[in-house]
Amino acid sequence: MLGALPLISFSCGSDFQTMAASSKQIASTSKLEQLRQREQRAEAGGGAERVARQHAAGKMTARERVEFLLDEGTFEEFDKHVVHRSHDFGLEEQQYPGDGVVTGYGMVNGRQVFVFAQDFTIFGGSLSETHAAKICKVMDLAMRVGAPVVGLNDSGGARIQEGVVSLGGYADIFLRNTLASGVVPQISCIMGPCAGGAVYSPAITDFNVMVRNTSYMFITGPDVIRTVTHEDVSKEELGGADTHNRISGVAHFSADSDEHSLQLIRELLSFIPSNNMEEAPRVPTVDPSDRADEALNTLVPEASNQPYDIRDVIHAVIDDRYFFEVHAHYAPNIVVGFARLGGRSVGIVANQPAYLAGVLDIDASVKAARFVRFCDCFNIPLVVFEDVPGFLPGVTQEHGGIIRHGAKLLYAFAEATVPKITVITRKAYGGAYCVMASKHIRTDINLAWPTAEIAVMGAEGAVGVLYRRELSESPDQEVARRARVAEFEEKFANPYVAAERGFIDEIIEPSQTRPKLIRALNLLENKRDTNPPKKHGNIPL
Repeated sequence: MLGALPLISFSCGSDFQTMAASSKQIASTSKLEQLRQREQRAEAGGGAERVARQHAAGKMTARERVEFLLDEGTFEEFDKHVVHRSHDFGLEEQQYPGDGVVTGYGMVNGRQVFVFAQDFTIFGGSLSETHAAKICKVMDLAMRVGAPVVGLNDSGGARIQEGVVSLGGYADIFLRNTLASGVVPQISCIMGPCAGGAVYSPAITDFNVMVRNTSYMFITGPDVIRTVTHEDVSKEELGGADTHNRISGVAHFSADSDEHSLQLIRELLSFIPSNNMEEAPRVPTVDPSDRADEALNTLVPEASNQPYDIRDVIHAVIDDRYFFEVHAHYAPNIVVGFARLGGRSVGIVANQPAYLAGVLDIDASVKAARFVRFCDCFNIPLVVFEDVPGFLPGVTQEHGGIIRHGAKLLYAFAEATVPKITVITRKAYGGAYCVMASKHIRTDINLAWPTAEIAVMGAEGAVGVLYRRELSESPDQEVARRARVAEFEEKFANPYVAAERGFIDEIIEPSQTRPKLIRALNLLENKRDTNPPKKHGNIPL
């Protein structure tokens, strides 16, 4: 019997080991099941009823937006299990994993992008301390690794129950927006409400996309305005997508749906680099670099006061005739956007003779200056098509500060160190000639068509100033006026005087514009230019 004891002991030990292993397996399975349950809860947002309301309003959920924006299967989420820390006003009984914002990173067209998407189904997407901390975390990491940040905004504002803590969260985000500006691209997409202090984060970012009929932005809402100023206005009229795209200029793009807005962001990202240390991405093209377009030779009307659409020039010159216009509905007298030449991304700035004769006014100057500075921040060459009769005259413009606002565009072009190429297609008059990337403000290559007119002012105005007394004393004032106008046009309404001075590098056939631009860009590929050492300039804001 004593000899059998070890056998009994060994057998029991084996059973215990089996039982222990089984117990560990059960515990492991339980832990995995707990993880799956928590993740399912996080992914459920504010619950099926609130998700249904979101869909009924024509809106995607935060997670659906993220998945649609990013390449399939690339999203990696951060802080999925974070909950708020407030124990006031009954919030301790309402805790949702993620706390109303989905954050993380993934790929867009194979390139890394950070993203945060506010979840309106959880506390109306309101911003809390932890909600803000999650956003700050991805912004900090984006700056460290050099990748764009896309914010999908759908929030009722600061979480009232958290008071000043939520306001501090906004300020934390604003600081990071400011520090990241010019370091990594920042894109905001307004996909629901964005009011009060919340609007300042999108305002600092590089581009804003808004969705028609479901998104709006304003500092104070219609109810407050009605109380204070007695003005009656709807949310859409006050701060809808069309309002901010056409009137205020706060938004750069308007989309018809959530899906459309996210597609716009994907397209926009394809033109811009990931950070300020990289060159813009290149895309192979089968469009020949030496392609000429004979239609350009007859595009500009013989009469200098006849309009034409500058987009016809742009489309004829760029790769595959594809132009991704920015701010299309705001200040239409100037056109800005992205295109490619020889596969290389370029920023286009062009006066629009089809609207207000392409004149520079306050809105056009600010619109173009902002775009020029973005391109300069992110190493995107600038191509300028110039047909400008001057600055818009009038009391409203002068009192509105056209001097200061026009100087913004001058400052932006002069400060820019990226490759700069200007093509004068027709008018280049007065101070506007200087402002629109002239040779005098460090533009590298300045070309002109034979139809270019470079002068202090147009012939009619110049004759009225120079020969006022002579014309008043002439027996036939009209004949004398026409003769002087013809004389002035022959002398100045051409690019040759400027070319003789070296202000124009070459006068080209319009049909050869594309080959000339691509060769110039190749020449300038390794351009290096700097500004004097300083903390920063003081642009006339």
